[in-house]
Amino acid sequence: MPPSVHPASSVVARILPILTFIVTCYTVIGLQMAVVPLFVHNTLGYGTALAGFAVSAQYLATLATRTWAGNKLDSTGARGVVVTGLIVGTLSGVMLVGAALCPSLPKLSLGLLLMGRALLGFSESWVAVGVIVWNLQRAGSTNAATVISWNGVCSYGGIAVGAPIASLIFSSHAPLGGLIGVGLLSAVLLAVGIPYATRQETTQPTPPSGPKPSSLSVFRAILPYGSALGAASVGFGAIVSCLALYYDARHWSGAAIALAIFGSFFVVTRFIFSSFIDRIGGQRVAMISMAVETIGLLALAASHSVFLANVGAALTGIGFSLIFPALGVLVLKRLGEANRGVAIGGFSVFLDLAIGVSGPGLGMIIPLWGFPALFMIAAAFSVIGFVVTLTCSRKKLSI
Repeated sequence: MPPSVHPASSVVARILPILTFIVTCYTVIGLQMAVVPLFVHNTLGYGTALAGFAVSAQYLATLATRTWAGNKLDSTGARGVVVTGLIVGTLSGVMLVGAALCPSLPKLSLGLLLMGRALLGFSESWVAVGVIVWNLQRAGSTNAATVISWNGVCSYGGIAVGAPIASLIFSSHAPLGGLIGVGLLSAVLLAVGIPYATRQETTQPTPPSGPKPSSLSVFRAILPYGSALGAASVGFGAIVSCLALYYDARHWSGAAIALAIFGSFFVVTRFIFSSFIDRIGGQRVAMISMAVETIGLLALAASHSVFLANVGAALTGIGFSLIFPALGVLVLKRLGEANRGVAIGGFSVFLDLAIGVSGPGLGMIIPLWGFPALFMIAAAFSVIGFVVTLTCSRKKLSI
């Protein structure tokens, strides 16, 4: 039976071994996301803008390497790209340990931490795009929505698992507690995946059926949906960069639990509702999702209790969950099978750019107008994403 007509259970069985690399990578992202801003702000003594930038540095590095990963995938295949990402990610954990060992030298510590965050961004870029393309080749192009959705289930499931574990380690006074323990666990998790990845059957790039599209054509094909994705991703940037600081400023416990709630509802939504992308279309699913995300961010802006803030985090997770696969499937259809790597890589750039810019940008809002304004601005960007999606043309773009 060809991959494109595999039943759903068979598709999941085929892609599951490769999804383990996404789970590992995003568990490490969750580990660091929960504690890096606190380390920069509370231990090293830097402001909230720099604490937000320490999170966003990962996404800026991802932004810088996405298209490189996409072009590599279309020319050489997926396994080498994923293995490279795992190796670089292991080094990021080592850098985090180095930063934790010299808090009395804040500039050196911050430099090592930012280097580690940049290496993790490279790792995320190559592993995430590599796994999607690897599984698209294993499962067939007609199962793109399933592949992308399960990729998200595993990625944000990893964040949901990693965040509370990191908080326990970070608050521990054991010899391997604090940021040292988080860095060591990050390095070990990614290093273990390297030999397993090298044993997996790889796939060859899809040969092009015509001339390779120009960079301008690719950009034109991706731009409408990428712009909508970028606008809607500011809310995610607010969650990953500033939610821990928000709880800390309010003297609330449970920031890691809120991140876990966000990730858990994200995963459950992807798992239950991803089939709606094929049923009612990616454009409609994306618009409904952005509306829900807006409500969640407004709830965070208005929250005066941990309960309401957790509800806002849950709604934001539900809303953000299906935006990437809903719009990503449309981008894949526009660019064709031979350009999967550059399509996913280029489309993901808009996500990386939004998160990379929103971290320090939103961090600068906090001392001026406070956290409610931060979440309201993020909600306004989600509305912009809704409007852009509404105006997107459904016609196939000639490339």
